[in-house]
Amino acid sequence: MTVRTVVTVGAGQVAAVAARTLRRRGFDGRIVLLGDEQHAPYQRPPLSKEFLAGREGVDSLALMTRKWLDANDIDIRTGVSVQRIDTATRTVEFDGGEIAADAIVLATGGRPRTLTTTGSRPDLVHYLRTLDDATALAARLTPGSSLAIVGGGFIGLEIAATARSLGVTVTVLEQAEHLLGGILGEQVGRHCAELHHRNGVDLRAGTGVASVTTSDDGVRIETTTGIVEADAVVVGIGIVPNTDIAAASGLAVDGGIVVDATGRTSVENIYAAGDVAKRFSPREGRHVRVEHFDNANRQAAVVADTIVGRQSLSDDPHWFWSDQYDTNIQFAGSSSGTTELAVRGDTDSGEFSVFYLAGDVLTAAFAMDRGEDIMAARELIGRRVDAALLADEDTDLWEMYEEVEPA
Repeated sequence: MTVRTVVTVGAGQVAAVAARTLRRRGFDGRIVLLGDEQHAPYQRPPLSKEFLAGREGVDSLALMTRKWLDANDIDIRTGVSVQRIDTATRTVEFDGGEIAADAIVLATGGRPRTLTTTGSRPDLVHYLRTLDDATALAARLTPGSSLAIVGGGFIGLEIAATARSLGVTVTVLEQAEHLLGGILGEQVGRHCAELHHRNGVDLRAGTGVASVTTSDDGVRIETTTGIVEADAVVVGIGIVPNTDIAAASGLAVDGGIVVDATGRTSVENIYAAGDVAKRFSPREGRHVRVEHFDNANRQAAVVADTIVGRQSLSDDPHWFWSDQYDTNIQFAGSSSGTTELAVRGDTDSGEFSVFYLAGDVLTAAFAMDRGEDIMAARELIGRRVDAALLADEDTDLWEMYEEVEPA
């Protein structure tokens, strides 16, 4: 089938990368991006950092310039609420109209998990997923104010770091006993916790939230270890994939939109990518759903390649980064099944790397302010390596790649 019209349901990172890739591959047909927000495609990572701190404005967040959009004839429609896709005709049905397409990309992302709250000031309860969310939260972060954050994951910790840089008193409430233990493991998670302790965050791990009540006096949070009061609260307890449109359209859904390694859904010529996609990973031998910026970029490019009939696959180890205070944190791979850690550098200095091994196979790597180590580790993951060599500062990690074998 000749593809002449491509429609993306969603107008974020995946949609922008898919559109750019299609044009780079020579696709000269119609491209329509349907977004439910009132904004053209923008970057989300800066929302919890540079934008929230006031160091970047709305214009700096744009994923595609107006000049590029005009030159490449991209039709962006904002404020569009899509109800379903008629899969028999590949028609996207939305409020006020419909569009028939030859290929459809579901890029619906996710929405924040919410907490039930009570009280007269629900506006004091914040989430951070969209530009509007960030704008509302930024107005709260004034010097001398106080902020409670429910959830000690990366989004919560980035907000904590930004708020502290603005002179806000911050309390982080994390239900798990160890900060980031499920992702980084207990030992490495402690280093992240120490970073926040040093910067004045009241970090309370092993603390569940029983109730959140708002009033004109602020927010009162009843926890399993006591009462926390603050001027406002941010809830950062993960996201729920936006699968409603896919389910209403009869696509396979199982904790995400089920797709193959190239992003194809259960219906021909309908694709999904990014946070919402539960993609089959040949590397892991199962379907996985990943919520990282790099993953969204890679999946979007693969889907675009598939639409134009180009062979493409991205199944590299997962990689993400986080900027907190003046520290760059990066992680690649999966800590699951770790039997040994190899530490490279001095943890007391705040510049070090940690390599995760399952037996003698490298499965993941973590670094604070040593991004070059992560870049090398991404090539080494899945190979048999000597832990002592990884820890030795005299070892050239890039040269190791030539010397070690895949597991």
